[in-house]
Amino acid sequence: MILQVLARYYQRISLEADSGMAPEGFETKGIPFVIVLDRKGTFGGIEDTRVVEGKKKVARTFIVPKAAKRSSGIEANLLWDNPAYAFGRPKPDPTKDPKKLRERAKEQHESFISRIKKTFLDSAEDKGVAAVIRFLDGGDFSKVFAHPLWKEIEESGVNVTFKLHGDTELICQRDAVRTSIASGDARGEVGALQQCLVTGALDSPARLHAAIKGVWGAQTSGANIVSFNLRAFSSFGKEQGHNAPVGEKAEHAYTTALNRLLARDSRQRMQVGDASVVFWAEKSHPLESWFSDFFGEAPKGGSPQDTEAVRALYRAPETGAPPLENDYTKFYVLGLSPNASRLSVRFWYDGTVAGVVKNIKQHFNDCDVVHREHEPEHISLFRLLVSTALESSSDNIMPNLSGNLMNSILAGTPYPATLLSAAVRRIRAEREITYPRVSLIKACLVRDARYYKRNRKEIGMALDLANTNIGYRLGRLFSVLEKIQEEASPGINATIRDRFFGAASSSPVTAFPHLMKLKNYHLAKLENRGRAVNLERLVSEIVDGIVDFPPHLSLQDQGRFSVGYYHQRQALFTKKTIAKEE
Repeated sequence: MILQVLARYYQRISLEADSGMAPEGFETKGIPFVIVLDRKGTFGGIEDTRVVEGKKKVARTFIVPKAAKRSSGIEANLLWDNPAYAFGRPKPDPTKDPKKLRERAKEQHESFISRIKKTFLDSAEDKGVAAVIRFLDGGDFSKVFAHPLWKEIEESGVNVTFKLHGDTELICQRDAVRTSIASGDARGEVGALQQCLVTGALDSPARLHAAIKGVWGAQTSGANIVSFNLRAFSSFGKEQGHNAPVGEKAEHAYTTALNRLLARDSRQRMQVGDASVVFWAEKSHPLESWFSDFFGEAPKGGSPQDTEAVRALYRAPETGAPPLENDYTKFYVLGLSPNASRLSVRFWYDGTVAGVVKNIKQHFNDCDVVHREHEPEHISLFRLLVSTALESSSDNIMPNLSGNLMNSILAGTPYPATLLSAAVRRIRAEREITYPRVSLIKACLVRDARYYKRNRKEIGMALDLANTNIGYRLGRLFSVLEKIQEEASPGINATIRDRFFGAASSSPVTAFPHLMKLKNYHLAKLENRGRAVNLERLVSEIVDGIVDFPPHLSLQDQGRFSVGYYHQRQALFTKKTIAKEE
């Protein structure tokens, strides 16, 4: 199913003008240096295609013949490769024997020349190919090695290719090369036709599939979704890709489409924890550009509500645009994560634009909680996830949590069970009840109650004086007791939150009796007796009806405790701010 949809996406993009989509047998590759030759095969210079982006130089991308699949063996690419293949000069490596490196580079260079000659038996048909063969057969690369850019090429081992002086296209892009690849001459012998598992049409099955690059954490050389590289994975005497026959056309289509989506400059990818997420629609749609904005960081100095994506989500009727909730264009989201030399599908969403928009709005509504003015209205997915991690580091986000959370948002299902426990655990460990953590806890509780149709009132976005849940009320009580201590001892370094929050939120009976006694001592220190009376009245209102402090709170009630504390503290400081303004 996933490969079929990716193949259809390739067909859609390839029909768009200036799509830059590589045709069958080709791929998009960064080539930093181009060797310029004249028609006689004489060296004319080296072009540096790189441009400065930020603090580093980035190579220009070209459409070149598809790279050969190689691990430890020698397999040359057609008319482009690294210096070891193109010139027999290996990348320096102090950990290896120089003699062995030179011997291997010599074999690689011979393979490079042999690949060109086998592909173009009559090289005279194309002037560009003929010039490359004359240049390589001459074997005199001294002018290349003397060029100022050569040292950088050799030390970095980057890819190089060729072009004729005065031409705008590379030699590997000339019509003769395209014709040769289209006819199958450059790909080797065409195998017996079989029914393709992706398209259902008869095609030569791809023995090896092109590597997928751009997945965070995967090998830099790329990884595969479909791979049978060990005998243990094979059956019935079939080898490699013949175990799951995907036609060469379909293989090219899905790998090219996926690599395009995962490209560094793609607007249709984002990183969610350890999952690289790509998304697309069955036809061109603005949601392809907006989707990452729903979950990404707000621009500096701006607010998420000011972005085009959020305006489209919430304010379509105001702008006169048709609501996205009525758009039934198919929309797909794919999450990938690395698994050695392979890629694992972390999650897959196959739905509509209407379904995506509805579920994203529901996620924002579930996370909605009172906050300070300078804090964003909608918290990015990254901020939500790191709030559950040790030291708020992305490296410490729980495995699988990011993918499971994204899947829950898109499908509208309950959030992962580990999400609530992770947020509560971080609060207890750090005694920091932050906006993102409270948003997560509130969202988990609200969505769970709605999904499972629990017949009880759940916590809201702001202080709820009518909420009688014991966890919520004790959280409010703890917040007021801390406020009393702070007013009694201005500038205090450590409050009761630093010493008692963990015990009070999990085993109230062990902490609250002592805290209630401390409260009397702190109230006695207040010079403003009217303020002391008001705070005492607030404590009485909260504890009214509580007969005994419970010995233990469930995980859900521990979450409600944190939300109650947060709500009450926001209310206390909001009232103080309003009073000052008045």
